[in-house]
Amino acid sequence: EVDPSLQALESRQEEILKRLYELKSAVDGLSKMIQTPDADFDVTNIIQTDEFSPLTTNGADLDLMLGKDYGALKDVVINANPSLPPLSLLVIHSLLCERYKILSAVHTHSSVKSVPENLLKCFGEQTKKQPRHEYQLGFTLIWKDVPKPQMKFSIQTMCPIEGEGNIARFLFSLLGQKCSAVTSTLIDSWVDTAIFQLKEGSSKERGAVLRSLNAALGKSSWLVGNELTVADVVAWCALRQTGTANTAPANVQKWMKSCENLAPFSSVMKLLK
Repeated sequence: EVDPSLQALESRQEEILKRLYELKSAVDGLSKMIQTPDADFDVTNIIQTDEFSPLTTNGADLDLMLGKDYGALKDVVINANPSLPPLSLLVIHSLLCERYKILSAVHTHSSVKSVPENLLKCFGEQTKKQPRHEYQLGFTLIWKDVPKPQMKFSIQTMCPIEGEGNIARFLFSLLGQKCSAVTSTLIDSWVDTAIFQLKEGSSKERGAVLRSLNAALGKSSWLVGNELTVADVVAWCALRQTGTANTAPANVQKWMKSCENLAPFSSVMKLLK
């Protein structure tokens, strides 16, 4: 019997290879449009004009993304360790609340002895209780002793999605933002860099990432193109959670303030105090 985690890894690898192939095809096609053989091709300029569908639309088709279950409320259930809370998922939860009617809940698993009060109230207070069927999406966070965040949205039929970056990518897709293969690949690259080098890497790796961030943010307001993406969310949270924000270079500092001017980020800032 094939290990489900191995199958998930293989699927992920196939998706990355597919995107890289699409990226190569796109770059090959664009290079043919450049007349001078020694032209300096900068993919950033292409991304600046990429067609983003903005985050002010109606969002994704939840039935298409999560499956239609005879009209039942779709539930996203996330297990996370309170010792290292996945801040990016809390930011994205706030963004989703701006788009959908969400029934939010926080619980504590028996494997955890105690959870700080601010984490128990990380979704705030739902002052107006409505019948369950009037909500579009259920979002349940369970503080549990797990090595990394885990998410399920169909409890009976799927293996969990593991890792903060992977969950963040999926949840952000519910906002309905569409972009090209080139842009999607760069967004994925920044998400992985933020998780594995900023959040989990050495001080030397963090320094290198800060320099890359500063260079990228010297060309645009956001990490990839002219719209907020999941890359901005995950990178901002990693910087705040690792305490490297205060020593970040100028372009990064300016970008962080732009993030914090948005309500979903400012609400998570309160959890860091």
